[in-house]
Amino acid sequence: MSLREVHLIGGTRPEAVKLAPVALAMREAGLLEPILLASGQHPTMVTQALAAFGLAPDITLQVDRNTGSQAELLTAMVRELDELWSVRTPAAVIVQGDTTTSLAGALAAFWRRIPVVHLEAGLRSGDLESPFPEEGNRRLVAQVASLHLAPTPLAAMNLLDEKINPADVLITGNTVVDATLAVAGQKLPFENPALAGRNESTSTNRLVLVTAHRRESWGEPLDRILAAVKELIQKYPDIEVVLPSHPNPAVRDQVDTALSGVERVTVTDPLPYPDLSRLLSEAYLVLTDSGGIQEEAPSFRVPALVLRDVTERVESLHAGCAKLVGSDTETIVREASALLDSRVRRDGMTAGGNPYGDGLAARRTAQATAALLGLASFPDAMPVTQNTALTSGAVA
Repeated sequence: MSLREVHLIGGTRPEAVKLAPVALAMREAGLLEPILLASGQHPTMVTQALAAFGLAPDITLQVDRNTGSQAELLTAMVRELDELWSVRTPAAVIVQGDTTTSLAGALAAFWRRIPVVHLEAGLRSGDLESPFPEEGNRRLVAQVASLHLAPTPLAAMNLLDEKINPADVLITGNTVVDATLAVAGQKLPFENPALAGRNESTSTNRLVLVTAHRRESWGEPLDRILAAVKELIQKYPDIEVVLPSHPNPAVRDQVDTALSGVERVTVTDPLPYPDLSRLLSEAYLVLTDSGGIQEEAPSFRVPALVLRDVTERVESLHAGCAKLVGSDTETIVREASALLDSRVRRDGMTAGGNPYGDGLAARRTAQATAALLGLASFPDAMPVTQNTALTSGAVA
């Protein structure tokens, strides 16, 4: 007898990374058949990310993009998903996070009366303008989801504050912790040619990983961030910087113009997930506007200075393992210098561990999805630690 299908839909690399452990956990449990569905938003990056886990998309939607607008992308994906699910209807659909893919998957499934499981539910910045449009996407998905899998107690409480039924909310932890620990633990050689020298390097320089990919960082904010990188390189002769650039040609040109010829700075194309995980595990410090890296860095005891004015990953701020610094050059240099000058201060930021999970989130997600469909009991919630902002039992 064939197993009932659950479609895990992702369109970006972070989605693929966070869905991959769930697909593996579902296969191991043997109660449901996970089908990895690439939405067509960034198909090449999704395929590359899944390959790090020995996986590949089972279905890839063909989405034509002309204007590049969010409306065009959403419309095309909803149309393709609706056609697919009219002939191949899954028992449930899992969407992750806050992308246009997540919103399209949730809406198309809801309209087909297919239960929607929202992985990484409940994150809120409280500001619809930042991150944009992600904050709005998360709130919209919450309105149609049948099961809300919150990564932390605070995320669960955000959902309860929005009048989501407590019986539909479960604290699982974040599957990105499962993913990054698994991949970094393999200690794979760097694939990117620009990093090949690090495979055999005996350098004692401290590594600073810098990422600035969000649209709100482009333009003048990125100029200020790059100026801070140059100033830190000049100030500390024992650091080296690796900066994976966004693939947008204008952004890459901006990065290259600012950092070309600067010693001890390596600018790369977007990195395969194993490369990024290994860099993160070896870093002394991270400067980032990435939500995913804010979640991953504490697993390696690496503090993150967040290059944003607000973040929906507030648990990392409460736990002390991340700090908001925005894009002001002087502020970035001052806060980074404080950690580069004091190993004690640097180590103290992450002494409490990772507030985002214990590496078992994928198993809880697989079991919770099976329970939603009447095939298992609901799992216990992730244990509440001293780093979580709330201690109430916001679980099913």
